[in-house]
Amino acid sequence: MDSNQRRKSGINLPAGMSETSLRLNTGFGSPSPLIRTLSSPSPRTMSPRTISNLSASPSSKSTGACSDRFIPCRSSSRLHTFGLPDKPSPVKEGVAGATNEAYTRLLRCELFGTDFGFSSPAGGTKGSSPVGSPNRNMLRFKTDSSGQNSPYSGSILGQDSGLGSESVTPPKPPRKVPKAPHKVLDAPSLQDDFYLNLVDWSSQNVLAVGLGSCVYLWTATTSKVTKLCDLGPNDGVCSVQWTREGSYISVGTSLGKVQVWDGTQCKKVRTMGGHQTRTGVLAWSSRILSSGSRDRNILQHDLRVPSDYISKLVGHKSEVCGLKWSHDDRELASGGNDNQLLVWNQHSAQPLLKLTEHTAAVKAIAWSPHQSNLLVSGGGTADRCIRFWNTVNGNQLNHVDTGSQVCNLAWSKNVNELVSTHGYSQNQIMVWKYPTLSKVATLTGHTMRVLYLAMSPDGQTIVTGAGDETLRFWNVFPSVKSPAAVRDSGLWSLGRTQIR
Repeated sequence: MDSNQRRKSGINLPAGMSETSLRLNTGFGSPSPLIRTLSSPSPRTMSPRTISNLSASPSSKSTGACSDRFIPCRSSSRLHTFGLPDKPSPVKEGVAGATNEAYTRLLRCELFGTDFGFSSPAGGTKGSSPVGSPNRNMLRFKTDSSGQNSPYSGSILGQDSGLGSESVTPPKPPRKVPKAPHKVLDAPSLQDDFYLNLVDWSSQNVLAVGLGSCVYLWTATTSKVTKLCDLGPNDGVCSVQWTREGSYISVGTSLGKVQVWDGTQCKKVRTMGGHQTRTGVLAWSSRILSSGSRDRNILQHDLRVPSDYISKLVGHKSEVCGLKWSHDDRELASGGNDNQLLVWNQHSAQPLLKLTEHTAAVKAIAWSPHQSNLLVSGGGTADRCIRFWNTVNGNQLNHVDTGSQVCNLAWSKNVNELVSTHGYSQNQIMVWKYPTLSKVATLTGHTMRVLYLAMSPDGQTIVTGAGDETLRFWNVFPSVKSPAAVRDSGLWSLGRTQIR
């Protein structure tokens, strides 16, 4: 086709393209073979979107349709979830400023939809930053909780599944502890005295209980009760403590004596003096027996020497009511009615540490079997706090207000948990997880202060005693091999028997 023919047809075609390569689809049937010029289209057969099948040559076999552009549907694009920066042009005063603002709203509405275009009552645009405030999170995607989950998300579980980001291990459910004791023993004449220590459980599974002037032994495997001794009408039992091997037991008396008995043969081995008044607390190390008294002194006894005691520790200003050796026998912790917690070593005559944060008597003391130099203590009615100490430097690591008088503390050897017994005003038993100090369980049942506490040799069962003259056995800790929930069925059948 020459230039004259192109001018006659009214179509300015590029060189190399014939008129037959252009087809016009009217939408009412097959494409017309006639060539219609674009200068005078028929109003009934032409529309702006009827041009199709534009090919480069007549011999092309491509049948795919194409158009000039793609206009997406912005109503489903969730553009409002992107923090687009809002940088309005400078607003002019008067009519020009109002026109500029109206134009901006209209432009936003056309580009992003009606929900994105109108201003909020605060004056800003919905989905955008306030006018004039810099948006530092440009193009940062915000979670759209109102819309449906995207089909292209990384997880079929939705946006909150967490699989697309760092996986978080769900917290383990709290261990279930039976709320009721599995056995109850009657303990007539069990004294309601905060400063006494009348219950202890040996490593050979024998429970010793001081009732009045007598000491009774209860064998856990057979429930057999044996009367160990009777101090007579003029004396009374103030404390009992087994050796670590469980063969011998020491007894502190109201007259200030310390007796050592053979628990298997029920024979007295030795009697040692030195205290002026009652001996309310005893503690064994591997070789040394320590005794605390109302006379404010701590005596160190060695059964290998003939003298009553080998040393005297003076530091408390009131009755000594708490006494515990560390597991490595290097340190001795003592608590008194003077609100002091003192830490001694094997050879010092003066305390290494004087911890005075408690505001009431310190009877409850326990050393951690899981971490060296970690000591826990509890205060009386005016204090109500359990405090954790680093005995290397004397720093208080943590503390918790229990709301009640702290009577006893014992650390589990199976798991990093401890149990505390309480008096006024709730008389509860509490199991704590360390170091979070979260409560594992709170047990109730005693009607008076829970003054006495001992733990079974396997570390799973505790026995508590109170002035209500009952001993209650609780399954609170798991076994060493199985950290699962403690079974409610215990070693003994549920029932109430008498210890004497």
